Amino acid sequence: MRTAFVPVSRARLATGVQLPAGGGPFPAVVLRTPYGLHRHLDEARGWAARGFAAVIQDVRGRYASEGDWHPYRHEDADGAATLRWVRGRHWSDGRVVAAGASYAAHCALAATTNDDPQSRPDAVIAAVPALGLAETAREAGGVERLAARAGWWAAHGDRPDSDVTALDKAVAQDPRLLEHLPLTAFPARLGRPLPSWAALWDEPLRPAPVPHAPMPILAVGGTRDPFADDTLRLWANWPGPARLLIGPWGHGLTSEPAPEARPGHRIRLGELYVRWARAALDGTLPPGRRGAIALGGSEHWYPAEPEAGERTSRPFGTPSGLRLLQGGTFVADPERPVRSDELNVERRAVPDRVLLVTPPLPRPVDLVGTAEARLCATADTPTADWAVRVVALDLAGHAEPLATGIVRRSDPVGAEAVFRVPLGLVARRLPAGSRLRVEVAGHHFPAHARNPHTGADPVHATRLAASRRTVGTAGSSLLLPVLSGRRPVDPLQETCS
Repeated sequence: MRTAFVPVSRARLATGVQLPAGGGPFPAVVLRTPYGLHRHLDEARGWAARGFAAVIQDVRGRYASEGDWHPYRHEDADGAATLRWVRGRHWSDGRVVAAGASYAAHCALAATTNDDPQSRPDAVIAAVPALGLAETAREAGGVERLAARAGWWAAHGDRPDSDVTALDKAVAQDPRLLEHLPLTAFPARLGRPLPSWAALWDEPLRPAPVPHAPMPILAVGGTRDPFADDTLRLWANWPGPARLLIGPWGHGLTSEPAPEARPGHRIRLGELYVRWARAALDGTLPPGRRGAIALGGSEHWYPAEPEAGERTSRPFGTPSGLRLLQGGTFVADPERPVRSDELNVERRAVPDRVLLVTPPLPRPVDLVGTAEARLCATADTPTADWAVRVVALDLAGHAEPLATGIVRRSDPVGAEAVFRVPLGLVARRLPAGSRLRVEVAGHHFPAHARNPHTGADPVHATRLAASRRTVGTAGSSLLLPVLSGRRPVDPLQETCS
């Protein structure tokens, strides 16, 4: 791989270039990353072996690139300068695919909004997209994503390189690290300056990226990835030809398969990316949206649909829907929050959550689409988070997570409110005899910061108070997307044609 330094405003960015054999010119794939271009050498060689010039770049302030590292701040301008540089090389035929996963997907998307054709790509591959500071910091319902952001900032924030074990090492020294208040003091407890940590929580939401000119996109995600809903929305709202691939994977995609993954879900993503990129650059992708979603627990893939599709309702408090086991009234105590990293339910004299369960399923059920809970509830505090978790229980009672959602409400104290809690994308086969357990709680910690219930911002709060809650069974229900009328598809055919 050749190394060059691309000039951008007040810095030069370290850039590796891997060219195919032959004289060229070639189409290019550009990947801009904060995680070190050296991690993508095999990927670059793979693209080059298939006729693409692979351009891998360290973003500003990271690894070998100059400048100061400010996550998400410079990627649109630096990406535009890099694409102009690529198109000016003698080995470039002028066609460019911007590609990347996670933060690198944001970099690829940021380059699409430029109004200069030389500064934007012709197509985009965006895998598990982390779309921006505010988008990654909070759920759509406003609740802070604590554990994931603390881990990312400990590993990558305000430093030129990475230490992916940083948070684990700090928690080993202080197992209650994320419980200390205020959350703004996290860097001091971590033992390393993080000037950008506090600003993360003040960042306003920005409009979703809209390309200046319609271009093809391939959006790739996993049902167990925290940004699965972002991937789905990106695909559903993209103005150009859009293709979607979502498998039973975590944030690492095929390198992080979920327990419900089956041999039929093994995809050679690199080969799929190459085939899609050729079709996108050659203009052979038809317009519109197509895609495939894997059904976990089976061997099948099913066509993606922009809308939720058919949903079946499981009413709360009914023997045939969801039978109430405990806690129509419960206390959400941030000193003893319901934990996101534990699926066992401890029975307490004073319940800490609503707990409901379905009867055993008489036959297998396939779920593909978005789920949600509809709650009729009250709280005796000025703010309240409402976390809903759905788990599947097998015949032995073993619990597997199925769907989770959380929203923040500021309803009048004691007033009954009716609202929905989106639970995100579900794609799972439930065998006959399975049961669904539904929990409604006031916290989902440490995945999400604890609501202090005082009206104070959870990031700056120093005082906690308990919140008494009631969930009315009348008017509350779980809505699940039951697969109906769709035939299995070939994921390669659905995404590359």
